[in-house]
Formats: sequence, C-alpha cells, structure tokens
Amino acid sequence: MKYIIFLIDGAADYQVKELGMRTPLMVAKKPNIDALTKKGKCGMFKTIPENFSTGSAVANLSVLGYDPLIHFHGRAVLEAASMGIKIEKNDVALRCNTLCVQDNKIKNHSAGHITNKESHELIRALGQQLGNDKIKFYPGVSYRHLLVLKDKYSEDIECMPPHDHVGEKVSDLLVKTKSEKAEETAVLLNKLMLDSQKILEKHPVNIERVKQGKDPANMVWLWSPGKKPDMKTFQELYNIKGAAISAVDLIKGLGIYTGFDSIDVEGATGLYDTNYEGKADACIEALKDHDLVYVHIEGIDEASHEGNVKLKIKCIEDFDKRLLGRVLENIKKIKDNVRIAILPDHPTPVKQGIHVSDSVPFTIYDKKERPDKVASFDELSCSKGDYGLLEKDGFIKALLKK
Repeated sequence: MKYIIFLIDGAADYQVKELGMRTPLMVAKKPNIDALTKKGKCGMFKTIPENFSTGSAVANLSVLGYDPLIHFHGRAVLEAASMGIKIEKNDVALRCNTLCVQDNKIKNHSAGHITNKESHELIRALGQQLGNDKIKFYPGVSYRHLLVLKDKYSEDIECMPPHDHVGEKVSDLLVKTKSEKAEETAVLLNKLMLDSQKILEKHPVNIERVKQGKDPANMVWLWSPGKKPDMKTFQELYNIKGAAISAVDLIKGLGIYTGFDSIDVEGATGLYDTNYEGKADACIEALKDHDLVYVHIEGIDEASHEGNVKLKIKCIEDFDKRLLGRVLENIKKIKDNVRIAILPDHPTPVKQGIHVSDSVPFTIYDKKERPDKVASFDELSCSKGDYGLLEKDGFIKALLKK
C-alpha cells in the first residue's frame, strides 16, 4: 500500500458575502478534487486542540498523528532543522520575520513577500550590528528567517504571530513573560526588535524599495520560541517510510524530525507562482521508493493572509488542475494501490486573514473501498461524510487504517 497526503494549507474558510455566502472551496472549479471526493469517504478533522496556538506547526503535527500538547515546541526549531542549523539542548530558536511597520503599526507580515536577495542583506546587517556568540541571526526564505539564542535564555515567553495582528500597534504586541525566569529573555527580544527598526529603515535595500513604491522591510519580528523536540519518527510509529515535498522550511523541518526525506523541487516558491507540475512529478517519483508522500501547498494560505479571495480561488484551482490532475494522470506508473487524502491543515478565513481553530474538511480515496454520499469537497459537504468528526490521531489512523 502507498499513501499520498495533499495538504492544501489554509484552504478552509467561512462563507464570504461577495461569493454569495459560499466559501472559496465551494466556488472554485476543482473537478479532480471533487471526483476523488465522490469516489472516497469524507469527514471533518479538528487539527487544533482547544485553547491552543493556531499555527501551521500545530496543525501539521496533528495531521501526521503527533500530539501538539506533547510535541509542539514552536515552529522555529522545525525550520532550523530544514535550514541545517544545529540546535543544542539549551538553545532557544525563534522565527524572525522581516516585516513592514508604518505609523507604529504592523502593515503586513512579509514586507510584500520580499525577495531572498534583499532580505538576506538585511539579516546579515542585523547579524553584524546586533548579533554575537550568544545571539545568532540566520537568513531563510523571503521574509522567513531565524534567531537562535545560545545557552541561558528561556522559552517561557509569549510572542505574537505577526500575521495575526496586521494593523495593530507594535507597542501593544511586544514580548511578554510567562515567568520570572524569562524576564531577561523578553527584555532582550524587545530590544532587538526595536533596535532592528533603527538599522533597517536606513538600509540601502529599503531605501531602494521605497523609491520603487514597495513596502520596506523596516523591522524584524521575533516569535514562536522553542527548544529542540524529542519525538519518535513516523517509521518507528507506523513502519512507514515517508517523504515531504514543500517549499516551506516549517514543513521540511517537521519532515526531518518525523524521519521523512525532504524532496526539493526547482521553482517551488510557497506562493501562487509555485511549480505545481514539478511537485506533481516529484510526488510520483517519490512513491517509487517511499510508502507515503506528504505534498504541501502554501500559496492558498498566503492568499488568505493577504485577504485576496480571487487569488485564493485561483490557487485552489491551480492545485486541482496542475498538481492533483497531473498526479492522477501518472499514478498508473505506481503498481501498488494508492490511498489519497486531501485536506487543509487549518482554516484561514480570507476576511480575517488569520488562522482559526475550526475543524477542516478531508477526503480519503481508495479505489478498493466503497464511497460515501458526499459529492463535493467543501466545509459543509464533508461534514456529512461517513468519517464524522475526527480528533487527535484520528485522521492518520483513518488513512493508514490502524
């Protein structure tokens, strides 16, 4: 038996007025997804535990059957693994966004999806002026970078995800402590963020971006603190060899900790312009020597954060036609029976632009199993499926029939 999980990040949504009180999944033309849905079984899956962080790291841990209450230690440590950054036992890793601040408010979480070249120059400048042997900046992809604090600092702090607080005052969102032992860490992080603004506003990269009418990446935002997790691999848990295909360091890092092979695809961007066809071909190739392939699509979620409903629908349709359709055309090359699952990790309502904890629709297709009566992949239809509402490791056990 072989397995594919297509993770369409942030695709679930609420009803949108200008869509006739329908969701983007209801409106999008997605014949391949709907065809699998008609031949499969559906349900809803609650990926975010009650009163818990709604981040992608939490949700994707749940999708793979890991309990976030035990295994979630911030997304930064996962991204560090993907970037080849060694995290020692006592280190604290944090996500470090280059973002745009205007009038002391977060204007956007990505500085208009700044390029790698530009943001790397900015991170290097911060490393030279603010870093030392205990404070280390690491450049990542676009606006997504890392900060690692060595040895003595605490993760017992509260940090605000910038994409959830667009339009809010910086001064209201600074790092807070959860315990007295974290006071030094919180003071340091707030100083680094505020000092970064003084350095980045004057940097030639941002001066040029402003001249071109682009948003400057004039501040870094530090969040999602954590230490190195201790978790069993997927193969140890299920005797299944896995591979992950994603343009996002978070998913690549999660794959590394779960023992998945990380497969890079040229032209995979994590945005609407990603190489869908390349991911499809990589998926088929990976199935030849892996039992499970985890194919992650980020562009839908990014469109949601931007509040761009038309782009969100387009990204869903591009996934359906250019990636899923191509996989279905070529899956005959795989001799084994292939069970295929499609689901978001969490909803990202386009009108709110943030992750929420509502359950997400899913479908599982196996040509050898009898389907239920659901005919369309969307939030309402899938809630009527035979699987009902699953929680915790319910989804992965349903897929693997454990």
